Amino acid sequence: MKRFTGTIALVLIAGITLSLEAQKPAKPDSSVYTVSGPRHGISFFPRVQHPGVEYTPGDTLSFDRYHTYDVICHWMNKWAGERPELVSLYEVGRSYEGRPVMQMTITGSKNGTDTDKPAAFFEGNRHSGEITSAESVLWLAKHLIEGYGRDSSVTDLLDHFTVYLRPVNNPDGHLLYLNTAQSNRSTVRPDDNDSDGLLDEDPPEDIDGDGIILTLRWPDRKNGTMIPDPDDPSGRIMKRVPRGEGIYATSAEGIDNDVDGRINEDGIGGLDLHRNYPENWRPEQELTGRGFTQRGAGEYPLSEPETRAVFAFLMTHPNIYVVNSMDTTVPMHLRPPSTSPSEERMYPEDLKWYRYFDALASSITGYERAGDVYNDYGGGEPLFGHGPDFGYWYYGAIWYGDELWNGGRPKDYDGDGDKDQLDMLAWDEEANGGEGFIEWKPVSHPIHDSVEAGGFNPKFFSQNPPPSHLEKWASSQALFNKELISHLPRLEWEDYSVKRVKKHRGDSVDYDLTIRFRNAGKLPTALSQAHLVKIVRPDEVRIKIENTDKDVPRYRIIDPAPPAPRRGNMMMMPDDESRRPEYISNTVGYTPGGAVAEAHFIIRVYGGAELKGTATVVTTRAGILPEKEFLVR
Repeated sequence: MKRFTGTIALVLIAGITLSLEAQKPAKPDSSVYTVSGPRHGISFFPRVQHPGVEYTPGDTLSFDRYHTYDVICHWMNKWAGERPELVSLYEVGRSYEGRPVMQMTITGSKNGTDTDKPAAFFEGNRHSGEITSAESVLWLAKHLIEGYGRDSSVTDLLDHFTVYLRPVNNPDGHLLYLNTAQSNRSTVRPDDNDSDGLLDEDPPEDIDGDGIILTLRWPDRKNGTMIPDPDDPSGRIMKRVPRGEGIYATSAEGIDNDVDGRINEDGIGGLDLHRNYPENWRPEQELTGRGFTQRGAGEYPLSEPETRAVFAFLMTHPNIYVVNSMDTTVPMHLRPPSTSPSEERMYPEDLKWYRYFDALASSITGYERAGDVYNDYGGGEPLFGHGPDFGYWYYGAIWYGDELWNGGRPKDYDGDGDKDQLDMLAWDEEANGGEGFIEWKPVSHPIHDSVEAGGFNPKFFSQNPPPSHLEKWASSQALFNKELISHLPRLEWEDYSVKRVKKHRGDSVDYDLTIRFRNAGKLPTALSQAHLVKIVRPDEVRIKIENTDKDVPRYRIIDPAPPAPRRGNMMMMPDDESRRPEYISNTVGYTPGGAVAEAHFIIRVYGGAELKGTATVVTTRAGILPEKEFLVR
């Protein structure tokens, strides 16, 4: 073993950096990629271009390759320019490094504006390296935009509903991942992952200059924990054994920059945008030593601009009912709760819908797993500040945080009851031309002798599907999200009726005007949780009656009583009386899918007058019904 002391560590790090810049990765770019922020480690890395990634937009958009943020933005701009009646593109926030976070609204021009309709929100690439999620959002955008006016089902969806699409919520991490050998969890904000008081001081090094961070192995019969797996005659797969019984030691590709005995334990960033939501947030450290903490939570809830950009948009768009904020890998359809069993806290009627969508999703994607974060994913271990919990308990929506891609483990090839690396190797050879495993090869290491680098491609096999398999995963997930859209509530008018209920002395008569509408969609107009947290208002029927002769009263609304003027309120402005609505409203609660709701108005008519008026229905998450005329006589 080569030995060095702490006094030469910085010299060694500098030498490694220089040697990295001198080596040529696959399809090298002469420039370096620089990451913003104050850190104790390096902030610049050799820029690489990975095979299977499109860095410059072509004439067509295909999903046999991945796309950089620049390419994704090119297509969003193109669609917005070519289909302005259908697509709008806008900035919703800025990332830690100041990049614009771009989002599309897709909806037909019929039936009102985007906020007049029930809506869905789909987000990708919150986690830096989980780029399959961005491709799924992009695939759905292409499918909807190209299908509108050609595919009757797509046209019907977009005429009645709004779809908000944010392919990349974390452009900083996305670009770091696709332009360097580096990989990190979420934001690139410097962080102290190993609690040593230093920020980002020990990132990986691409020692062999091939553009990815592989696994290193070297002989170590004293402390080794790995042996060639005896079930793999090729000798490629390693098997873990007790310390001292192995013949190899292993680590991720790199060196121990801070000389603490660990390798690559504090790379770029480390905070987790998916632990930064306000619902059930917990700090990374608490002072008693007896409370719950959450790694990656950030300094406080919504401390990160990328998470705030999601929060702010959703809170100002309460018409959003269904959400999927996607990651990789498991695969799994993942939903709340994240800190307790489903039955313990969820309304039974809401949980019934979630379990319905669990089954529907699996029937579309083929994922073997679907369920809640706490039990079905975490085995009873809580996750705090998690998106699905915010989505349900705080926002009252159907919210999934689906995990795409199976890590190359579609089945148990050898029948041993475990989908392990042997099964990954079998699938790679059977379905991927053997391109997912990088053969072990000698590399020069500054510390260890006889070092080899190899293993599964960490970016385009372990964490994301190989490019040739990308579209299957992107499209199947997108088609489930399309089904979520199709389940949104949909309002339609039913007939109204007028019934004479009482005649008074003189010439006045009371009539019962009944306005009816139907929720022709599948979901109710709101979940029970949405009502509890008051993110929605009850469904409301509003009527206006023409009054052609204001000097002579022709009618009076008996029930519901018009709102009384506010008195004794020191905050009341002088013109408050003039702000009273011109309509009379009646609320009807929340309307289940397929049900008819009706609102009653008792109107006293004087002098045999004939009244003309209009009615409309206003809801938070089921949209607005346009005016319908009625006649009382």
